[in-house]
Amino acid sequence: MGRKSSAKSPRTPAPPTSTDSAFSSSILIVGVVALVALAGGFTYWRSARLQPETASQPAAEAVAPPPAAALLGPHPQANLPPFPFNQEPLPRSPEVVRAAYRFAAEHPEVLSYVPCYCGCEHSGHRGGEDCFVTARNDKGDVTEWEPHGAT
Repeated sequence: MGRKSSAKSPRTPAPPTSTDSAFSSSILIVGVVALVALAGGFTYWRSARLQPETASQPAAEAVAPPPAAALLGPHPQANLPPFPFNQEPLPRSPEVVRAAYRFAAEHPEVLSYVPCYCGCEHSGHRGGEDCFVTARNDKGDVTEWEPHGAT
């Protein structure tokens, strides 16, 4: 048989040159960098719009004032109203529950900063003191209990 002629064989396409793949890679890199820069700019713009301008306000104005009961400080109380133990059974012994109510009456500066643990903030309670004390007189003495604290 002899040699085959190269003229009869099908032509194979030329392999891509390195300049074509380098150009494609460059376009891909530029596109990714542009997308990252655009996303970063959008995030910065969005966060700047949502944050209040605190740089112009002094730090003292940014802090919330303390609750009114916290200003009373430790407040020993000789006469307490009757305890609201109408429910049965109590979660603890009556002595323990009385001690918790007495602490709430005498230490509003502590309990006004303790958050509610039971979700009663939906009822308007602002802190742990509201779970025990409903009303105080002008001197800061407890005049009415909140039965919710016994639970």
